Amino acid sequence: MAHRILLVEDDDGIALPLTRALTREGYSVQREAAGEPAVLRLRQEAVDLIILDLGLPDIDGLDVCRRVRENGFAGAVLILTARGAEIDRVVGLDVGADDYMAKPFGLAELLARVRALLRRGQPCGAAPADSNPSGAQSSSAAAPVPDLGPAEPGPAPREDSWVSVDTNARQAFVGGVELPLTAKEFDVLALVDAERGAVVTREDLMDQVWDVNWFGSTKTLDVTMGRLRHKLEAARCSSQIVTVRGVGFRLEDLIRSA
Repeated sequence: MAHRILLVEDDDGIALPLTRALTREGYSVQREAAGEPAVLRLRQEAVDLIILDLGLPDIDGLDVCRRVRENGFAGAVLILTARGAEIDRVVGLDVGADDYMAKPFGLAELLARVRALLRRGQPCGAAPADSNPSGAQSSSAAAPVPDLGPAEPGPAPREDSWVSVDTNARQAFVGGVELPLTAKEFDVLALVDAERGAVVTREDLMDQVWDVNWFGSTKTLDVTMGRLRHKLEAARCSSQIVTVRGVGFRLEDLIRSA
């Protein structure tokens, strides 16, 4: 089955040739020229990858990225924009993007990044099952990037509901229920799970999940880790990711049956 890509781009001069190129590569491509229709489509349809322009005619692409992540989209997001400053890249990654390309771009490089994201990403990042296909429930209210400070106390962890990771299927489960993770969240979790109980340094996480040549802010790791921790807590997971100050992170199981 062909991977499904949603291209969110208002410039026909970019969107039409890019759609043709992606289609020739065997992908199933849909296009939206504005942000609001893209958010609605992603509440109704399963998509593996979003290629997202930031300068949209109705709402900012960063807001589109944030809203679809809040709605449960677990596929990959590739931002494609004329904004090339480091702060723009950092903000884009902080709100949930997996990769960032500045215009003008080379088609061969973009196709290579698409292939890489689809290899790492989960299939069909659909909206949650309880999403309202009619769109009756509005998702237009703005919300901040997840707070990286201590989370509010939630329900106690369920006994023996520690997290399990299937790297071949790129799925993670808590108590038999799959966690909806982005590609980056899964990669971070898989790395700390591979060294369960041991510390994984920040440098190793940045090198392996992002890129050894990544020169941007490491804040994107903290934001990704914050989202991952909140998802584990919301699932009442009895595993937690502990910060080892100044070094890195460790995955610990809090509760085990006797």
